[in-house]
Amino acid sequence: MQETKEQRDFENGVRISTIWECDGIKLGHSVSKFTELTSFSGSSQADVVRMHFGMKGDYKFTYKQLDASYDLLGGHHNIMYSKEFDITVESKTLEIETFGIQFPVQLFIQFTQNASDKLKRFADDVLAGKSVMLSDRWGAIDFGIQNIIQQVIDCSYSGELKHMFLLSKSVELLVLCADAYDHANRQETFIKNNADKEKIIAVRDIINERVIDPPSLTQIARMVGINEFKLKKGFKETFSNTVFGYLAEQRLYLAQRYLKDTDKTAAEISMELGFATPQHFNNAFKKRFGVTPFTLRNNP
Repeated sequence: MQETKEQRDFENGVRISTIWECDGIKLGHSVSKFTELTSFSGSSQADVVRMHFGMKGDYKFTYKQLDASYDLLGGHHNIMYSKEFDITVESKTLEIETFGIQFPVQLFIQFTQNASDKLKRFADDVLAGKSVMLSDRWGAIDFGIQNIIQQVIDCSYSGELKHMFLLSKSVELLVLCADAYDHANRQETFIKNNADKEKIIAVRDIINERVIDPPSLTQIARMVGINEFKLKKGFKETFSNTVFGYLAEQRLYLAQRYLKDTDKTAAEISMELGFATPQHFNNAFKKRFGVTPFTLRNNP
């Protein structure tokens, strides 16, 4: 397992990346910050299947081998393949955060030989050497996908443990993404335009930033300029969870990090994160993670 840090300087900004490599699989996390809106290009000759996750920021993504462009909003993912890879990115925000995984072709085929019909058709196109995208409609990054990516970014393991962890998370993300496309194809689309989608993503960002002291639904709706009905229905469609369900999940994962990284007691964490009682926090934590806060603290 190899981990490297990279920095790429642009005329109007900089991109900082962390790259992990294990058993031919490459994972990467990048944050690009600009002083003004700009465009930049990238290319690669590596014969790999690429999973792309837009975590934050809006941009236009032009893919030469597919002769296609995509206007992408923060919180999206897709799987793509071409023997050569040439792209141009036009930023629409001053910060863009992305995550990616590259699978060697034969390893990807091995992982997907018993997968869903959609993924197997994609794999057949890969074997035939076609330039292909898994779905014309980019998937939304729901809580499960977001959490797995964050686990990779925050991973504190080293050596062989980290090697196994990264391999397992790579496959887990492949499974979650493939399932997300199957689920999306079975439902109608409620959020139909980019302006409303941007507002729904803004709702997620507000919750992420204010987990401890979240505004009410009415306040959030006013903050992003959308009515409560569209907020609730659009959020559920985009992130496969209700607003309050998403907030509860975020609180539990924040509690997990507090237990691992701080000396705060379970009672203090319970009060800080707004649980009704320590017992309620204990029960919710055990239901989500399979262990109590006490067990996690004493068996990290």
